[in-house]
Amino acid sequence: MIGVTITRYLAARFTRTIMAIFVAMFCLMFVVYFVELLRRAGDIPQAGAGTVALMTLLRVPATAELILPFAVLFGSMATFVDLTRKLELVVARASGMSVWQFLLPPALVAATIGIVSVTLYNPVSAMMKMRSDQMELDLFGVEGSVRIDHGKWFRLNGVDGQAIMHAVDVRAGGLALDGVSVNVYQKDGVFLERVEAARARLLAGVFVLEDARVSAPGEESRAVGSYLLATDLTPEQLASAATPPQGAPFWDLPRLGDSSRDAGLDPTGYTLQFQTLLARPLLLVAMVLVAASFSLRFFRFGGIARTISGGVVSGFVLYIGSKIFSDLGGAGVISPLVAAWSPALVGSMLGALVLLHSEDG
Repeated sequence: MIGVTITRYLAARFTRTIMAIFVAMFCLMFVVYFVELLRRAGDIPQAGAGTVALMTLLRVPATAELILPFAVLFGSMATFVDLTRKLELVVARASGMSVWQFLLPPALVAATIGIVSVTLYNPVSAMMKMRSDQMELDLFGVEGSVRIDHGKWFRLNGVDGQAIMHAVDVRAGGLALDGVSVNVYQKDGVFLERVEAARARLLAGVFVLEDARVSAPGEESRAVGSYLLATDLTPEQLASAATPPQGAPFWDLPRLGDSSRDAGLDPTGYTLQFQTLLARPLLLVAMVLVAASFSLRFFRFGGIARTISGGVVSGFVLYIGSKIFSDLGGAGVISPLVAAWSPALVGSMLGALVLLHSEDG
């Protein structure tokens, strides 16, 4: 009974602290995004404070998901330090509990938060982010920063050869595209012509490019009312391929990877994102172990600032390492499976090694 009671107590303490820090970070990000969007919307009469607040509220959850590991790290360190300062961990050790026994509740809490964030929070935040991007596009006429190319690229296979298409935006479930430019190639791979059009519609087996201008080598460019481009893409494949991996819901990532492969694009990003989300519970457990390895010492004789700083730096190094591995996986240098799981596995093993050395000799 004592073991169950203290397990529940520790789990509740860690859950409250981690969620409090996450909510505080969420609110801070909301204020920053709100002020930035309000500044951008200053010259747009229809962009009132309510509209800007709604756009911010829809956007922040997806961004806040990125700082979840830090919320777990800071929350775990704060709880460990508080338990040590109040001598509660000293009493727990005196009652016969080992470090691994009172690390079990925070590890389970971190794993549970990771599972919930992947299976429930991520799909909801992804859908909210898509809605926010559409509102931003309708309001400002551009998605995000104008210095970044937010367009979509596609490789088209048709009866006449291949084509590489770029579209500024994909709408209507993959049936309509805006700001289209296409490089058309013959069957033998020789460049044929370039087509630029204001809009494009996807019909059965063909793209209809409206208000198009065709430029071919050695010829003057000519304007045409419509240009037909054969393709084997379906609207579902087109809409799936236009969704970036980081903005896709967890449950849709395998399907989007298959659709991207069918569209002639590299599905590595979707595979990497899927494996990264699968590894998130273990990454959060690694953050708990890192926090414990720096926060379980008795601080009666000082040194708390130096020790806590070491824990924070170690957590940042682990997070940066995960981003480096992610970039390597996205570039194809290492496999997505290794890129996604290595930081969590290495962090967990290093944290456990430090605890074994400090606690068990």
